[in-house]
Amino acid sequence: MVRCTFYGAVRTVTGSMHLVEAGGARLLLDCGLFQGPRAQAAEINGRFPFPPSTLDAVLLSHAHLDHCGNLPTLVSAGFRGPIYCTPATQDLAALVMHDSAKIQQQDAHSVNKRLRQGERPVQPLYTTADVDRAIGRLTGVAYGTPVQVGTARITFANAGHILGSAITVVEADGRVLGFTGDLGRSNTLLLRPPATPPALDVLITESTYGDRTHEPYDTAVPRLGDAVRQTVARGGVVMIPAFAVDRTQDITYALYHLGAAGPAAAVPAFVDSPMAVSATQIYRRHPESLNDALRAELERHDDPFGSTTIRYIREIEESKTLNSRTDPFIVIATSGMCESGRILNHLSRHIGDPRAALLIVSFQAANTLGRRLADGVSPVHILGETYDVRLEVKALPAFSGHADGSEVLAWVRKIPRVGHVYCVHGEEAQSLALAQRLAAAGYAVDVPTRGQTVEV
Repeated sequence: MVRCTFYGAVRTVTGSMHLVEAGGARLLLDCGLFQGPRAQAAEINGRFPFPPSTLDAVLLSHAHLDHCGNLPTLVSAGFRGPIYCTPATQDLAALVMHDSAKIQQQDAHSVNKRLRQGERPVQPLYTTADVDRAIGRLTGVAYGTPVQVGTARITFANAGHILGSAITVVEADGRVLGFTGDLGRSNTLLLRPPATPPALDVLITESTYGDRTHEPYDTAVPRLGDAVRQTVARGGVVMIPAFAVDRTQDITYALYHLGAAGPAAAVPAFVDSPMAVSATQIYRRHPESLNDALRAELERHDDPFGSTTIRYIREIEESKTLNSRTDPFIVIATSGMCESGRILNHLSRHIGDPRAALLIVSFQAANTLGRRLADGVSPVHILGETYDVRLEVKALPAFSGHADGSEVLAWVRKIPRVGHVYCVHGEEAQSLALAQRLAAAGYAVDVPTRGQTVEV
């Protein structure tokens, strides 16, 4: 018998975490950071609904914060087992968690400066030392190479979402469970398409865009070129908030090819994110997830991420020099949802300029600044100040790294057999919509609630 309890990213998109008990082992699928209101996030991230010391292993799908970001807390709370992941995820997760610790410490410092007398200081969830202890437990496992925990056999397959992302397959007690993590699309600029797992008794699938149909991916680069051309023609700055991992590389790769074709060649472009600079270097070191076209470019020593045509900025002083520019330029900066990072500095400077444009190329979670801007909210608060929104906000959904509802269904149909599907990692309406699609196609499907346990 295999037992699964759904603890995180259930009827929401953050804090991915599910406990699988199989083959005499207790296995945690992901340990993501829940992102939401401060008090709620502190409660969910700081307390685990099980003793961490009782876990035998963590199976990490990929290196996005909502999937790996609470591993340092887990280790600090007593977890002493291995954290299995792909080698690329091993490298990226270290980068992501260190950045998270830095942001938390900065955030706590900022909040504590505004405390009133008698209020208790805020503490960061974890420190860089906690991150280092978690990194020490990361164990890289190549795609297709099984590992054994108890009598459970675990294998990773390419998920096509970001570099190193994995579909996790757990075989134990005569049952097979599959977990998508985040499922990618079939024809992206950078990555190989998602693999097809074997016949499954249980499938736990993401549902981020359960009721959406993305624009075809081959429209992404032309639409980016059009947006850049239109903004530059009116003398504006193009700002692109992007996750440091994957979306930044998507955009730089697109700009590299647009530059070769002409439309973006004369426009200065900058990646203003130390983390994105490091992540791009990791992409170059791990061709195993990349598609054939990109691997061929790297083998020819081409420059697919534009390191000679795009300026990559680490130091804050160099970042500040962008404030004095009066010509049109493109800046790609974190964070992807405009919640932190250098994108806030650029927004505060240009948000009132109707010539400027903000290009939304990533998912924007509820209650984030990026979501408010995408929804047309004005005024908005940035770095403690209030701003009227006068710049153009344009969504480019074709760049999405998540499969839409139709793409998830098409992928599920390739699996030889699926016993029961559970839809997670989506806002409630999205999960329910995907469940409805799957049910209409003849699959047994449910949307679990937090803390629900199922047995197979």
